[in-house]
Amino acid sequence: MTRHPSGDSRVKVRYLDAGGVDRLVTAEQVGEVAFETCPPVRTIPAYHGQKHTPGRYWSATASGLLAYESFLECQWLTLLDFDVTVTAIATQALELHGNDTDGKWRHVPDIFTRRSDGSVLVVDVKNPHRRHDPAVVRQAERTAVACGRLGWAYEMVTVPPRQRYATIAWLAGYRRPLRATASLVTPVLSSAADPVRLADLLAATGAPELARPVVFHLLWHHRLLCDLDTPLREHTLVHAAPPQPS
Repeated sequence: MTRHPSGDSRVKVRYLDAGGVDRLVTAEQVGEVAFETCPPVRTIPAYHGQKHTPGRYWSATASGLLAYESFLECQWLTLLDFDVTVTAIATQALELHGNDTDGKWRHVPDIFTRRSDGSVLVVDVKNPHRRHDPAVVRQAERTAVACGRLGWAYEMVTVPPRQRYATIAWLAGYRRPLRATASLVTPVLSSAADPVRLADLLAATGAPELARPVVFHLLWHHRLLCDLDTPLREHTLVHAAPPQPS
């Protein structure tokens, strides 16, 4: 049997269906599975004294809780949740099965995302201190090859950009739907038709203490825009997003 250097063509994907039944599909069948709706194929361990900080993140994109294994993974879930091109997110949703010159291997990627154009991005999150560990490098190589054969994009990420994450993490506190203050959305957007300082935008509503969370909510949902790579301050310039084509 001829082997490719990084793996043969027999990549398979294991997942659990809605009824919890264990399934295994070939590369040709992955397009028939909505992995973003699948429950996790593994349980993230949680125990006293562990170094990781597992938890659950409420995703506006998924409209539900997503399990994560570390704070670093939670950071990337926040960034992906904010990404306007990402329409679905799941964690620990599948297990890749492959075979290469070193033998058979398996791997559960951290995050599965579906993008607005229907494409898939699979993400693994690694501590930067382990990024160049030979085992981690080998895992990334295998996963990249497998994802390529499945028609998916793959990234291994470490620490996100510090300021961009800080800004988006702040806005994430306002990602849930508006209730009592929803009536302020129209006047806020009207006042931000041209770039305006945040403080002036709030003052223009006549109720700055109520408008502030509305502005942050609209920034999270990309209806208002600002520079995400600088600290969010009263003098930050904010403007309404251009209307979407009908």
